[in-house]
Amino acid sequence: MTAAIQEASLRGQIAATRRIIGIERNFLDILKRQLSFGQAAQADVLAQDAALAQAEQLLPPLDKQLAQQRDLLTALAGQLSADEIEQKFDLAHFKLPANLPVSLPGKLVDQRPDVRAAEANMHAASALVGVAIAARLPNIVLSANGGSTAYNIAQSFAPGTGFYTVAAAATMPIFDGFTLYNKQKAAEAAFEQAEAQYRATVITAFQNVADALRALQADARAIKAAVHAEETAKASLEIVQKQLSAGQVNQLAVLNAQQTYLTAAIIRVQTEANRLSDTAALFMALGGGWPVGCTTPVWRECAMGENSTQRSE
Repeated sequence: MTAAIQEASLRGQIAATRRIIGIERNFLDILKRQLSFGQAAQADVLAQDAALAQAEQLLPPLDKQLAQQRDLLTALAGQLSADEIEQKFDLAHFKLPANLPVSLPGKLVDQRPDVRAAEANMHAASALVGVAIAARLPNIVLSANGGSTAYNIAQSFAPGTGFYTVAAAATMPIFDGFTLYNKQKAAEAAFEQAEAQYRATVITAFQNVADALRALQADARAIKAAVHAEETAKASLEIVQKQLSAGQVNQLAVLNAQQTYLTAAIIRVQTEANRLSDTAALFMALGGGWPVGCTTPVWRECAMGENSTQRSE
């Protein structure tokens, strides 16, 4: 999932860079026309040409990263690099839930493999304690045999001829220099260790979930700010373009507006990718999915009666 999100992020950054390259070429054309009419200086044209070259330099590294990311996805799909997967990922392909959870039921962490393994180890250690205790106890066997005694067959079932024999056998552990006692203590210590490990694993699981929820909360604010910054930078760039066409603005203002828009566009793409990655991290922290019955619209219902991992509003 994170590899696909990284590909989508790279495609978004490449698209944003190509947009700004197109805009800067348009600015360069305007300046060249003004230069031909004597309305712009050669220095301004050269500065815009340099800005365009700098923007174009951003594309090859991004293309390289995208190609390598495609190789990674192909390898993850179990195919050779020559047999590249057909599916391509961009940010528009990923859809987040309309309502992200405010709280999650603590029971969700039970499905994590590490929590299950730690719990199983604790149960196994507990069973070994029982085995060690049983090894120190005596083993008692009781048996009962019934019969009858008579002088002839006819008297075999007559009253007073029946008898029962009860026998008991007991075996005790021999003196072993406290070996069995120490084995019991070792088993009890191993159980305490497994119990502590289980507790630490559960605490870590809750921490992972809490971190993911808080990251999503911060991502929501970051995306809102990034979108606003990009829209504002784009509007400013459009105004500067009109002013440049009318000869009302200098080249420094043009370069600043271009750089501001390029930075804002790249940050917006990266912020969206971060939010998707943090959503994937939440799934991973929960063990890979939601239990049956705990869908997004009913998070609070699922959390009722359970310990919850909270995040502040």
